[in-house]
Amino acid sequence: MTLRTMLTGVAVLSLMSGAALAQDRTVNVYNWSDYIDESVLEDFTKETGIKVVYDVFDSNEVLETKLLAGGTGYDVVVPTGTFLARQIQAGVFSELEKDKLSNLSNMWKDIEERVQKYDPGNAYSINYMWGSTGIGYNVDKVKAALGEDAPVDSWDLIFKPENIEKLKSCGVYMLDAPAEMIPAALNYLGLDPDSKDKGDIEKAGELLKTIRPSIQKFHSSEYINALANGDICVAIGWSGDVLQARDRATEAGNGVTVEYAIPKEGAQMWFDQMAIPADAPNKAEAHEFLDFIMRPDVMAKASNVVYYANGNKASQEFLNEDVIGDAAIYPDEETVKNLFTTTPYPPKIQRIVTRTWTGVKSGQ
Repeated sequence: MTLRTMLTGVAVLSLMSGAALAQDRTVNVYNWSDYIDESVLEDFTKETGIKVVYDVFDSNEVLETKLLAGGTGYDVVVPTGTFLARQIQAGVFSELEKDKLSNLSNMWKDIEERVQKYDPGNAYSINYMWGSTGIGYNVDKVKAALGEDAPVDSWDLIFKPENIEKLKSCGVYMLDAPAEMIPAALNYLGLDPDSKDKGDIEKAGELLKTIRPSIQKFHSSEYINALANGDICVAIGWSGDVLQARDRATEAGNGVTVEYAIPKEGAQMWFDQMAIPADAPNKAEAHEFLDFIMRPDVMAKASNVVYYANGNKASQEFLNEDVIGDAAIYPDEETVKNLFTTTPYPPKIQRIVTRTWTGVKSGQ
């Protein structure tokens, strides 16, 4: 064998091993269900050669349990701001290497400022999507139950027993999320939705127990299809989920009309953040994934499918008109002023919240 042949063979082996390494690169993502355009994942792999292993969850509590136990194997996770804050304190996340994130300049300063309540200096996370927690409803079924003047723009629809009792027969779902429902109840009672007072939380629990007999199911994702199919008439849910249900019903042509309302008394504004666990096995790939997501066209593609506002200002020129022009997704300034945010419960209060929520769900 000549030296030239040997060198050629070495070069071929080198190229082959390089290709194999590219093939072997993986990023493990754990995100909410129904929360991305799947072509975004395919495009990322085509562009980078990095395989995406994509799993989903439908509650912050499930994600938090895994993160605090450690060793999840995930490289990118998507907690909501209130949960992110205490997870940062617990040392769960790795600080972002911002020099590897060339697209950070696309992010929306107003949203970054609000998120600093949970992630000071935006050191650990980027905003993926944000929205509100409000009321999704079947227009015709609610009118049939409560008449033309049904208070669909008010929490009275849910929290007044005489209203929700009339909706029971057509089906009411509620988020299985105490960090959403207890603040909503507190706000309705005229109390601080961010209260950490034991007595206040118990008052919220009592209000929720009064309407418990009319709640068909507590679940944080099944209401999308249930609304879209006309199986239920009301769901307390996240803005984009309800709008997905609206569009699925329209596409199906099944005669179901779904709408979303931000109650006039105020509603919770939340932020879902992408972060990298401290024990992530593929941190370099995680940074590449975040940087890809922060491209304006990519973030817009995700919002155009899931019907949520995102934290990327530069993406807005790529958003479909039915997204950027929908006040339920991108509310006007007056509505935003009426949205409240919450902060994490301290451990002692979290136990009270958990106990209260268990009592609500069991009806005891």
